[in-house]
Amino acid sequence: MVYADLHVHTTNSDGQMELDEVPVAAREAGVSVVAITDHDRTNPVLDAPVTERDGVTVIHGIELRVDAGDQRVDLLGYGVRETDALIDVVEHIQTNRIERGQAIIDCVEDRLGVSLGIEGREGLGRPHIARAVAAHPDTDYDYNGTFDHLIGNDCPCYVPRDVPSFEHGREALLDACGLVSLAHPFRYPDPEAALSLCDDLPAVERYYDYGHEVDTAPVERAVEKYDLLVTGGSDAHDHELGLAGLSEAEFADVSALVG
Repeated sequence: MVYADLHVHTTNSDGQMELDEVPVAAREAGVSVVAITDHDRTNPVLDAPVTERDGVTVIHGIELRVDAGDQRVDLLGYGVRETDALIDVVEHIQTNRIERGQAIIDCVEDRLGVSLGIEGREGLGRPHIARAVAAHPDTDYDYNGTFDHLIGNDCPCYVPRDVPSFEHGREALLDACGLVSLAHPFRYPDPEAALSLCDDLPAVERYYDYGHEVDTAPVERAVEKYDLLVTGGSDAHDHELGLAGLSEAEFADVSALVG
């Protein structure tokens, strides 16, 4: 049973849940603790590192994309306290998200000859665009097909993002958060290189629903080699929580740092 799901997205970025819906989904899944980790954006409603909402402990977090040189990876920050450095990083990324999102929308609309009825804004991600394409009556693409043929990496309407360096993002998060963790290490082109970054991080996302079997031995070796705490979460973008996460005993070590 998952006690703490530490990787959840809301409509503040590209999730489908409003913040007020999270406790309901958590209780339905039997989850007691949830971390809100919206992409490149903190949640303006969460004004403390940890709060309680409708009987569920909610950790104020963030998922930050950074450039590690050979590949881009995601860092999870838990127990956010707003700092000038983190605010500057987030504002720069969100400005770029608006410009990049509009560029992708313009390309898709021009290519398909339709109006999607959305525009670039803070928090906008490619999933928003894919949903708009799939919902449009005059397109032949579903959600996955939109990524596969239009807006995925190397596709005709893909526009790269401007993200901070690993060093810059890590320092901003370490200063603002109680704990920083490398997210989903097996989602990167080079998982071993990603795990080597843990030499400069305190934690790694050990539990994650990849949708297929993975050999977690490299993560276990990294945990031992770098003396890491472990985190885990479902990376929920819908209403289904508890697909992965920490037990109550495992969460105790995290809780001591993020409160």
